[in-house]
Amino acid sequence: MPKPSKNILVIRLSAMGDVAMTVPVLRALTLKHPELRITVLTRVFFKPFFRDLENVDVFSADLKGQHKGVFGLYKLARELNKKPFYMAADLHNVLRSKILKKFIGCKRFISIDKGRKEKKLLTSGKVFKQLKTTHQRYADVFEELGYKVDLSNPSFPKRVVLSSKLQKLIGDNPIETIGIAPFAAHDGKMYPLNLMKDVVENLSKDYRIILFGGGKNESEILNQFENNFENTFNLAGKVSLDEEMDVISNLDVMLSMDSGNAHIAAMLGVKVITIWGVTHPFAGFAPFNQPENNGLVANRTTFPLIPTSVYGNKYPDTYTEVAGSTAPKMVIDKVKSII
Repeated sequence: MPKPSKNILVIRLSAMGDVAMTVPVLRALTLKHPELRITVLTRVFFKPFFRDLENVDVFSADLKGQHKGVFGLYKLARELNKKPFYMAADLHNVLRSKILKKFIGCKRFISIDKGRKEKKLLTSGKVFKQLKTTHQRYADVFEELGYKVDLSNPSFPKRVVLSSKLQKLIGDNPIETIGIAPFAAHDGKMYPLNLMKDVVENLSKDYRIILFGGGKNESEILNQFENNFENTFNLAGKVSLDEEMDVISNLDVMLSMDSGNAHIAAMLGVKVITIWGVTHPFAGFAPFNQPENNGLVANRTTFPLIPTSVYGNKYPDTYTEVAGSTAPKMVIDKVKSII
C-alpha cells in the first residue's frame, strides 16, 4: 500500500450528526485512495468519531477560545498552513469556513452544495421528493476535487470488546441489546416521553435496553426509566464519547430520533430505526446505509405540512407532537422485526 503523500484538509465543525455523517464517506475515500492523508478540522469533542479511520488525523478547533472571531480564525489558519495542504474540502460551508478559505493556502478549495434552494422548496410544500443525501453531497465535494467515492458497498469497524467498567454498567445478561436515544435538539423531532416509556417498558421484558442522552435533565429522566424497568441501563452522564461508541458498536439495533445518535450508530454499522416528527428523511439526513422503511414518519394526510423545516426548529403550534402520532405498538413491532 502506498504511503500517503497528499494531504487534504476536511472542514466540518458541527453539529454532532453532521460530523458523524462524514465518517462513512471518509472511510470509503481513504480505502479507495490510500495515497491520501486526511486532516479533519472539527471540534475536539468529536475527535473519537474518527478513531477507526486509516490515514485520518483530527485538528481540533477551539472556536470559543483561541480560535474565536476573525482574528482567531486567522490564527487557526496560520497553524493549519504549517502542514501544508494539497487541497481543502469544505463540508460545512458557513461563514467560519468561508473566512478560513481566505486565509488557508492550498491548490484547490471546494465547498459543499447544501442544496438550500431544494430544501426550501421541500419545506415550503412546493415539492415533495427525496433530495440528495448529505452523505452523497459530501462525496460530491471529493469527486469535484478529483477523487470519486463509492458509497454503495460500505465497510465498518469491528465490534469493540467492552471494558470491565462498561460491562459492569450494562450488565452481563446475554440477550439482544437495544439502544434507545429518546432526545433531540428540538422538541418537534422528539417522540413524547410518555409514549417512549411504553416502548421501553414493553421491550425491556425480552431485551436489554441501553439508554443514551446528555446533560443533567436528560440523565435524571433516563435514571427514572432505569429504576422503573428491568434490563434497562442508563449511560447518560456516566461515560465518555469514546466509551459510548464502544457500547453502541455492540448494539443489535439503535432506536433514535432524527438526531446525532442515529448517525453515530449508522457510522459504526449498527441497524438504526428512526422516529421522525416535523422533519422528514427526504431532506437528506437519514442515517447511513439504512433501509427506507427503517424510518417511521408521520402520516402526511394528517400532517400535510411535513417537513415544516429541515432541522425541526420551525413548526405550527398544532404540530408540537407530530412524532407522537406513531403509536408505541408500531415502534415496538418495528424493533422486534429487525432485531
